[in-house]
Amino acid sequence: MLFTSYEFIGFLILVLLAYYVIPRKFQWMLLLVASYIFYAAASPKYLLYILATTLTTYGTARLMDTNLKKQNAYLKQRKEELSKDEKKAYKSRLKKIRCRYMIACICLNVGILVVVKYTNFLIGNINAVAQAFGGAGNLSFVSIALPLGISFYTFMALGYLIDVYRGTIPAEKNPFKLALFVSFFPHIIQGPISRFGDLGATLFEEHAFNWKQFSFGLQRVAWGFFKKLVVADRILTAVSTIIGDIDTYHGAYAFAGMIFYTIELYADFTGGIDVTIGIAQMLGIKVTENFERPYFSKSLKEYWRRWHITMCSWFRDYIFYPVSTSKAIQKFSKFSRKTFGDRVGKRLPVYVSSFIVWFTTGIWHGASWNFIVWGLLNFAVLMISEELEPLYDRFHHRFAVEGKLWYKLFQVGRTFLLVCVLNMFDCYASVSDTFRAFGTMLTASNWQIVVNGELLNLGLTLLDYGIVLFGVLVMLGVSLVQRSGSVREKIWKKPYPVQFIVWFGLFLVILLLGAYGVGYDASQFIYNRF
Repeated sequence: MLFTSYEFIGFLILVLLAYYVIPRKFQWMLLLVASYIFYAAASPKYLLYILATTLTTYGTARLMDTNLKKQNAYLKQRKEELSKDEKKAYKSRLKKIRCRYMIACICLNVGILVVVKYTNFLIGNINAVAQAFGGAGNLSFVSIALPLGISFYTFMALGYLIDVYRGTIPAEKNPFKLALFVSFFPHIIQGPISRFGDLGATLFEEHAFNWKQFSFGLQRVAWGFFKKLVVADRILTAVSTIIGDIDTYHGAYAFAGMIFYTIELYADFTGGIDVTIGIAQMLGIKVTENFERPYFSKSLKEYWRRWHITMCSWFRDYIFYPVSTSKAIQKFSKFSRKTFGDRVGKRLPVYVSSFIVWFTTGIWHGASWNFIVWGLLNFAVLMISEELEPLYDRFHHRFAVEGKLWYKLFQVGRTFLLVCVLNMFDCYASVSDTFRAFGTMLTASNWQIVVNGELLNLGLTLLDYGIVLFGVLVMLGVSLVQRSGSVREKIWKKPYPVQFIVWFGLFLVILLLGAYGVGYDASQFIYNRF
């Protein structure tokens, strides 16, 4: 029951009607029931996985909370008796117990994720290594269904658990409220990766019907459907054709394919997030924004501050900072400074922490070497750029190009092409296929396809390309307007007839130009597989 299906639209209408009819104190309970119905619609057996994560996370958080209360009560009771060192030792001992609870729960839930998502990947690599050394390499693959949204809800649960351990938020006493946070149906299949402190602020509140918020949410949903159905699902046909046959579609075709895929990925993923945020807004719930016009970025570093923001902040807060401040890294830093000098010694721990983050980011996206290489290439580009930053600064100062429009456009175009190249690892079946396709772009002589009409042999007509171009220009225009504030707020201030024309026009465009029927896949969002 995915966002673009008629079943989901019917399900959503029923939820919205019931949500604003029932007593408000029961609204969050209705959302919990609706979320589990939505999840069970994919497969009832998936409920076992999400229940296991929810219950173990809830129980562990409560254990840590009880431990902390015991600590505080003991210290309060013995306030005058204990010395400063004794208090510190007692706190340290109980904190270690809480840490063991947390680590055990993390290992359990990450273990579930690893088993269901990476078992066959590990088996495949074991077989390949065995065969390379003359072994049989005949371990059988296992049949394990990948539960819906497991990467997303596992990270949300882990983030909650770590926040409780850190004392950032208190442990939730009501297990059903935690269950709703983990399973909230609009964001379970593709994010954002919400924090309990952020989402919980409005998720459990009572909400009266607010026409402005409801209409804004509906408009956001429509905008997401426009991106998905008019742009992403239409251009998907050409992308699938190009990446499905490298021998035929190489060179200029591969270049066109990487551009098309980057457009598809943006329209698909941001469109899905628009639907998520829009549904939540119709319910009166605030969900964190996940994108900030990423293709306007002037560097890869800036791009990753604007793209999939909640994922990047999750890896930063729960992996990079803990790793970079860990005792092991501190020891490594001291060793590096003594061995290689202060300058290199300071940088190496950052490299190690960043390497771990980007390796984890890659493998989180999928059980494939494609994603691992994608992550490590991002790491390499970012670290090289970091080291070359003094050189960039001297260049900018010497030629006075910083701030000039033409140079900003150059930086944006350069970053876009770099992202397109990196995205190729998400397209092709293997790392070797990706490099082969990229290599043909540098050696092929078939660039005439851009003007001789051969691009029309990819399953799209001239009208299809016109519709995609129209969609891209609309998305670009909205992004430019949005730089000065919310587009919906601007439209809201217009006379009612103008509002009606804009939004009814968008509805008609989706209805008339959306990619439906044979040859199109209007049901699957790209990030559902992550």
